[in-house]
Amino acid sequence: MLVSPEPPKEPDPAAWAAVLGSPVGHSLSPDLHAAAYRELGAAVRYRRLETPRSELGARLAAAAEPGWRGYSVTMPLKADAARAVSALTPFARAVGVVNTVAAASRGADGAARGLLGHNTDVAGIVNALRDLGPADPEPVAPAAVIGGGGTATAAAAALRLMGWEETFVYVRDASRTRELRAAAERLGLRLRMRPLEDCPAELDGIGTAVCTLPARAFDPHARRLSGDLSGLRLLDVSYDPWPSVLAERAQQRGARVASGAHMLLHQAVDQVKLFLGLPLDRPLPHQQTVLEAMAAAIGLPAPVREPVPVHTLDGLTETAPSEDG
Repeated sequence: MLVSPEPPKEPDPAAWAAVLGSPVGHSLSPDLHAAAYRELGAAVRYRRLETPRSELGARLAAAAEPGWRGYSVTMPLKADAARAVSALTPFARAVGVVNTVAAASRGADGAARGLLGHNTDVAGIVNALRDLGPADPEPVAPAAVIGGGGTATAAAAALRLMGWEETFVYVRDASRTRELRAAAERLGLRLRMRPLEDCPAELDGIGTAVCTLPARAFDPHARRLSGDLSGLRLLDVSYDPWPSVLAERAQQRGARVASGAHMLLHQAVDQVKLFLGLPLDRPLPHQQTVLEAMAAAIGLPAPVREPVPVHTLDGLTETAPSEDG
């Protein structure tokens, strides 16, 4: 059982956590975490900390403060954070990027002793796709990742754990996908590299796709979407602005679409567990109520499916999209 260290027995009014990255002014993470801690009765303040790559070391050093509970890590820091922490969960080591930093252990004063890196993006992607229903048509059509960065690596891992052994990857420059290719090799996933400009004409042959590009980066290509996309299940990890051009055009052609806000909701659940010292393989206390509050805080309906735990490499193909549930 993977757990983070036990939290202090009494609520710590100075307890705090934050999202790190650049830019983070648009991040919905503070709304999600605040709703969760409020429902759970946990006195944890959560804030945004603008953090370019040059300042990551200083932010991690601040984790020595007794009140620190954890960091959510977004772009462009996910690969850097994986190299900077003192330990990685086996799952994060396999994926190769982290979006969560918690205490590896705690001293008697409550201060962190070492930093543990984990990845909850994979759980967010798996459950956001599951919320869209099973893959269609059957047998399961090919999968695709659009982009080649840290979130693309998590997307590839999610697809592998959902049952795919191969995925298309649409990128501008395949030579800049070293970390993605290394993770795919560790996970036993074959990558079929394709030029980004070919993606609009080929999506009608894809059953499940995850676009990991920054907001607006895919807009010129999305305007060239063609064909019947009624068999496509699409997660666009951007959520500001929403709907994106990709989401709008894909829906017009019949695709089922989820935004990055759905992914963010599901990945935050395991972050909350780690920041509060709760086990990852068990639901949060009153998890459905907590999820409903978190979803409402960012304008989403409550999830219609019970989220599946995604924190280990074992047994996760049970969530393969060819199944009904």
